[in-house]
Amino acid sequence: MHSFSQRVAAQTRPLIETFRNADMRRLQLAWLGSILGSGAYYVALAVYAYAHGGAGAVALVGVLQMIPAAIAAPFTAGLADRFPRRLVMVGADTARAALMIAIAATIGAGGSSWVVYAILTVSSIAGTPFRPAQAALLPTLAQTPAELTAANVTSSTFESVGYFAGPAIGGFLLAATNAETVFALNAVSFVWSALLVMGVRATEPVASREPSEDGQPAGGGGGALAGFRTMRGSRDAKLLVTLYAGQTLVAGALGVFVVVTALELLHGSARTVGTLEAAIGAGGLIGGVVAVALAARQRLAADLAFGLALFGAPFLAIAAWPRLAPAIAGLVILGIGNSLVDISAITLLQRIVPDEVLGRVLGLVQGLLLGSLGIGAALAPLLIHAFGARTALVATGVFLPALALAALPLLAKLDAPEPASVDLLRGVEILAPLAPATLDRLARSLIEVRIAAGTEIIRKGDPGDRFYVIEDGEVEVEGKVLARGSSFGEIALLRDVPRTATVTARTEVLLRALERSDFLRAVTEHAASTSAADAIIARRLGDLRADL
Repeated sequence: MHSFSQRVAAQTRPLIETFRNADMRRLQLAWLGSILGSGAYYVALAVYAYAHGGAGAVALVGVLQMIPAAIAAPFTAGLADRFPRRLVMVGADTARAALMIAIAATIGAGGSSWVVYAILTVSSIAGTPFRPAQAALLPTLAQTPAELTAANVTSSTFESVGYFAGPAIGGFLLAATNAETVFALNAVSFVWSALLVMGVRATEPVASREPSEDGQPAGGGGGALAGFRTMRGSRDAKLLVTLYAGQTLVAGALGVFVVVTALELLHGSARTVGTLEAAIGAGGLIGGVVAVALAARQRLAADLAFGLALFGAPFLAIAAWPRLAPAIAGLVILGIGNSLVDISAITLLQRIVPDEVLGRVLGLVQGLLLGSLGIGAALAPLLIHAFGARTALVATGVFLPALALAALPLLAKLDAPEPASVDLLRGVEILAPLAPATLDRLARSLIEVRIAAGTEIIRKGDPGDRFYVIEDGEVEVEGKVLARGSSFGEIALLRDVPRTATVTARTEVLLRALERSDFLRAVTEHAASTSAADAIIARRLGDLRADL
């Protein structure tokens, strides 16, 4: 019993630390408020659209919410890499609050539904920078990799709560008041979100400094295409996004299959549709708990594959046993799989994508996911028409488990344990302020260098190409001895000058080296790290002048 309680405590500790972190707590509660408000207004929007144009109008507002946002997201998300991410989120919230008030005023004044739809489209686009900025800010607030995973668990769980409870709140409010009141209250939820985000005080990376190809800060160049270039150049990122998009493709089809299952296979009613949708939401909540338990193993890529399999398998079960109880159970399992995929995919992307382009990459992912949802929703009726409902369910259900199985060898490489050299880097003054995800990425980029005693490692006047950390042994720099954990070589890289001193191996030494571009990208993107580097450079140059 004691061992079990210790295990539970160890698994839940990162989640508890997430809520003890004041900045993280504000960010998560802002996300919850935004999701609850959005979920409530979707109900009012659907009812309003149906009253003004029937089912066709409902479909139209779905397209207006999804397609323009999918196109805009890869470009608007670039704001999260050019400006403080908190300000980007506050700006998105403020814009959406104003647009919700405009919709409420238009409806209250009896204005044209087409004006409402136009404002709705602008609001959908205005909201696209929020989620990438939030997800890109989380790694800088998390103290450990486990806390980052726990933060994503919380975000995913709050999203499930919002999509589960939001429509219920919206339905109640709509019954008690009217559509314009629900839209106005959604504006309040965005104001709530903005106020909480404004309270986040942690230091952000210097997002506007984007390294050029040689690693030098280039003043923010690269634009929206930087996200595309990063994705194209990273095999791991492409793999994760492909799997994530495959899951959302099936998720887009799910909305159609739920209706068809409820009305055709189960011979139910609209209430049956609601029951099945609720089962998915309940599974999402359970999935957050499951994700916390699995996160303790630090095998996020395996969790992603498991989530894909869980998301696809219920389609097969419903096709084989078209009964209400198995359908509910299957969709609960599907909801669990959905949470595992969301949490694992986003956390892995946060770890492997450089911070200076993380917002744009996440924006690109957001656009691809929205597009995949739309394509899935369009393909589902075609499959049902061509093969029948049960065969279409089987074909859809097989897709994700097969995709996960094919990707397993590549996913296994992403689950390699944290390099032991992370602790070495964490003890380096310049690198200590960096986020855990950045340190992990740097540790995987280190080059092992072994030098015999008496050998020159760096010669004064030579060009700088690497930054060094001593793992074992001693080196001598202008009469001073440096041992394990010490670093050297940063002045030439950060000041773009020749080497300022000669460094010689006093004993046989084992060094870990970072290439110029990797070092500069990590240090110059983070204000605290840059300040630490400036202090060290000033101190070392002062020592050199004192020795002359």
